[in-house]
Amino acid sequence: MLFSCKKENEFLPRKTSGKINTISVIIEDQLWNGDVGDSIRNKFASPVIGLPQEEPLFNINQYPVKLLEGFMTDTRAIIVVKKGEINKFEIVKNQYASPQNVFHISGKTSADIIACIEKNAPKMIQLIKEAEIAETQKIIGQSFIEPKVISNKFHITLQVPSGYAYMLHKSNFMWLKKEIIGGNTSLLLYQVPLNTIKKEGDLISSIIKMRDSIGKLYISGTETSTFMITEEAYAPYLFKITLDDKETYETKGTWELNNDFMSGPFINYAIIDKEYNRILVLEGFCYAPSKEKRDLMHELESIIKSVDVLKR
Repeated sequence: MLFSCKKENEFLPRKTSGKINTISVIIEDQLWNGDVGDSIRNKFASPVIGLPQEEPLFNINQYPVKLLEGFMTDTRAIIVVKKGEINKFEIVKNQYASPQNVFHISGKTSADIIACIEKNAPKMIQLIKEAEIAETQKIIGQSFIEPKVISNKFHITLQVPSGYAYMLHKSNFMWLKKEIIGGNTSLLLYQVPLNTIKKEGDLISSIIKMRDSIGKLYISGTETSTFMITEEAYAPYLFKITLDDKETYETKGTWELNNDFMSGPFINYAIIDKEYNRILVLEGFCYAPSKEKRDLMHELESIIKSVDVLKR
């Protein structure tokens, strides 16, 4: 019986481990220190958009091919790069552990490998980001705040960790904040009429006008006439995505306090919710002047992307 159990357990996949937003790259030093390595770094360690200081999209740990056994095979994202007799790109799910994406790239020459990386990097980045969002939602999902307060007001479920506290309640607005060492992170939830964002005009201007009006009403500093606005020196980035099967505008940029020196990054999701005849806005922002902000914003994005609009 003991032997039988041992044999069964051998087929159970190991659990992945490792820090959020980290990739293991299995590649020989000669390739890593040349143009192939440059291509990988340019794609997977490029600066995160919307942050006030440069931070890499992912942290990269490089290992030679002979070490393709052991702890690094438990990471959620592995890129295996080598020269071979054929040019090949393959994605293998849960090859060494679960959940995991292993990307195999081979080419006859360095130029072939680089061409493969250039072609497939967007798909790889999307898969890695989705996996890191799912892992973060799993980590922060140990304990949630009372969900009825949010669901009763906005007709949604949202997985907000218990570290957040309600700062402000209004009829169509809610502000939650979590204190961290050296600063804080915040979540804003509000709803505005469908015509607030003018699709036929300058979309980004409509969104900036919307969030600036909310900031002036509800997000103020300690001094008089200090309120949150979108930082004018840097134009936000705008993307059209789908969230909870609904057309959504994702905006990333930096905020500042008018007449003050406080500032930081924000990520804003304006969800076109025709069923409730509204634009549902979920925004995350942080103030952490002495800390790196990539992972703080990643956690906020993971919370927001757990949204589920309840059916009427």
